Amino acid sequence: MSYCSAASLPFHGPYHDREYGFPVRDDNVLFERLVLEINQAGLSWLTILKKREGFRNAYHGFEIERVARYTGRDRARLLADAGIIRNRMKVDAAIENARRIRHLQAEHGSFLAWLDAHHPLPLDDWRRVFRTTFVFTGGEIVREFLVSTGYLPGAHDTDCPVYPRVLARRPPWARTPSGRT
Repeated sequence: MSYCSAASLPFHGPYHDREYGFPVRDDNVLFERLVLEINQAGLSWLTILKKREGFRNAYHGFEIERVARYTGRDRARLLADAGIIRNRMKVDAAIENARRIRHLQAEHGSFLAWLDAHHPLPLDDWRRVFRTTFVFTGGEIVREFLVSTGYLPGAHDTDCPVYPRVLARRPPWARTPSGRT
C-alpha cells in the first residue's frame, strides 16, 4: 500500500498533496524533514503530522543555525515539551545533526548542495553516506527522507493525480539520465 492510499485521510492529505515527494530547495525545510523522519522512528506518521506544529515551535522553525547553538537548557526544555516526541536520543540527534549540517554548509555552501553532490546514489550508498555523516539515521529514516524530498522515486503511484505535479517540479530522481536512481 502506498502513501497515496492515505491521501484522503485528515492530516495525511495536505502533506501528500503539497509536500511529499516534491523537491525541497531550502536547507531549513530539509532539516525539518530529517528531524521529523528521525522522530517518526517507531511511531506512526500520523503522530508526527499531528505534532508537526509543536515541533516547529519547539525547534524555532527548524532554523539550523539556531538549533546548532542549543545548550543543555534547550535540551531540557525540549525533553519537557509535550508538543513533541520527548525522546532523549531523538532530541540529541536533532541538535547534533543541526551542528553537522552547519559543517556541511561551511564545506559545500548548503545542505542542499551536499545532497546534490551525492546524487544520484543507489539507496544502499545513501544509507552509508548518512550513517557516516549524521546520527540516528537508520535505513528507513534515510529512505523516507530521500523519497519525501525528491531524491528517490516512489513518493506517489504513477496514476496518482499528484504525480505529474511532482514531475513538473523536476525532482532530482527525475533528472538522472535513466530517470531512476
